[in-house]
Amino acid sequence: MATIYTPQHLRAVVDMGSNGIRFSISSLQPPTARIMPTLYQHREAISLYDAQYSPTGQRQPIDNATISAVCTAFQQFQRTCLDFSVPEDGVKVLATEATRTAMNSDDFRARIKQAVGWDVTMLAKEEEGRVGAMGVASSLPDVSGLVMDLGGGSTQLSWLINTRNPANVQMPEQGAVSMPYGAAAMSRRVAEAERNGTTAELRKEVQHAVTDAYASLKVPSSLQDLAKAEGGFTLYLSGGGFRGWGYVLMSRHAVQPYPIPVINGFCCSRAQFLDITSVQNAAVASLEDDGDGIFRVSDRRAGQVPAVAFLVNALAEALPEIKEVRFCQGGVKEGHLFSQLPDETRSQHPLVVASETFDTSNTSGAITKLLLSALPNPDGKQHTSDHYAEIFAQDLLEAFANLLYHHATHSKDLQSSSALRSTTSGILASVHGVLHENRVMLALLLCQRWGGDVPPTDQQFKHAMEQLVESPWSLWWINYLGAVAALIAAVYPAGITARNTGRLAFRAAWEETEKGEREVTLRVVFGKGDQWSGFAKDVQAVEKVGKKKRWVGGRDGLGYKVQVETTDGDE
Repeated sequence: MATIYTPQHLRAVVDMGSNGIRFSISSLQPPTARIMPTLYQHREAISLYDAQYSPTGQRQPIDNATISAVCTAFQQFQRTCLDFSVPEDGVKVLATEATRTAMNSDDFRARIKQAVGWDVTMLAKEEEGRVGAMGVASSLPDVSGLVMDLGGGSTQLSWLINTRNPANVQMPEQGAVSMPYGAAAMSRRVAEAERNGTTAELRKEVQHAVTDAYASLKVPSSLQDLAKAEGGFTLYLSGGGFRGWGYVLMSRHAVQPYPIPVINGFCCSRAQFLDITSVQNAAVASLEDDGDGIFRVSDRRAGQVPAVAFLVNALAEALPEIKEVRFCQGGVKEGHLFSQLPDETRSQHPLVVASETFDTSNTSGAITKLLLSALPNPDGKQHTSDHYAEIFAQDLLEAFANLLYHHATHSKDLQSSSALRSTTSGILASVHGVLHENRVMLALLLCQRWGGDVPPTDQQFKHAMEQLVESPWSLWWINYLGAVAALIAAVYPAGITARNTGRLAFRAAWEETEKGEREVTLRVVFGKGDQWSGFAKDVQAVEKVGKKKRWVGGRDGLGYKVQVETTDGDE
């Protein structure tokens, strides 16, 4: 059933960036406000940065033709807002550096005001960085690290801590440090330096600027201590220039084709991020390719890769140790909307918020408790690389429980496949704020809940998703929890209600076999008057997960034996 959004919760945002103008309409209506669902979006490929330079490279005012094109786009969007019944006070126009620094900025903004009656809010450098950082905070469940936003004319550096329990977003008082090294600006500067033979000087300039910017941010000791403990900072990147770099990295990932199309939540190691030569070669090949090139990398973005590479090189020298890099979709729009949300809403997990609308029986809480009770408490004796208790945490299992019955309406031919695709091109594909790891784990859990058997058309995709799972032990636990979930659904075909509660309980523990092997013992307790024999196949399916031929990699692979003990409530 489609969600009906009420007008008072609609927000229209115009993000006047350097390389394009983004028009969007989103909803902040509970209970999905945390993921800020987008109802409409459109981008006008008008570069306000390029419009301010003549063919000879001299600064100039924004020309009349560009201003007219912008006003026409605004008028069209105003009609769209009327179609969606967006309230007048729900429209916000935000302008960044290209508008702020334009020689005829006052006249430009006056023309927009005359065309649509909307005021243009210009973000100061520091505020632009603050809004961008809030956009990053909206993009992931939790954030702790350094943040960089790469626009067309400038780049901002900051640090950010966003926790959910309790909800708390921390950043520098000044928001961010802005530097004139955006993707388009760097393209112009790099080309000029190459002509003049001053490339080395430019590299030193950028390195010193980044070093000074980092020093001025006064990164809190708690964040520095975390970086030391984990082997380096996490660097969160946003902005079109960095996203283009991320898409190239996705196209060169070890898993091909990379199964998740969205850039938000994609993670790579420091070494992968700094593989500058490979990224540049891929971008050059994309420009020379008469075919489709690299997904989501336009010729303009591909042409900016050398300039971004120059900046990335400088970052590697100027910033402290970076452990991993996380790419984020959140920008000005997302930051502006996220800033309006109360702490209680910000503290919610995006995956849980997105999936709970599908919990039509409103019983996912009880099902989540059942799933958690089927996991034995860690005793420190399981394999050192098996961190199941951390990976299969309550948020993930709650989202799993929310969707446990969703694909019941599908034919058996489609259930596993539809569940597998649910987080990448299905019902959760558009959700904002989800890690790639979460998309993978939830998709595979849902697939296994329906048996895990997919047709040939989806087998390569499923294999690619499995390859993205960090530990093969997690794959085994996915199979186990999928079978447990199928048993729960068999006992509670319409969910857990006040009328049927108590039909099923689990007690899980670690044991050792006579051969000294680790074994999961699952005691399945059926409610009084319920005969377990009616669910014998479902119980056996759980036990079969522990058979060595069902282990990840087969008999010589990874897994645990499973011993299931069933008890009738009458016993």
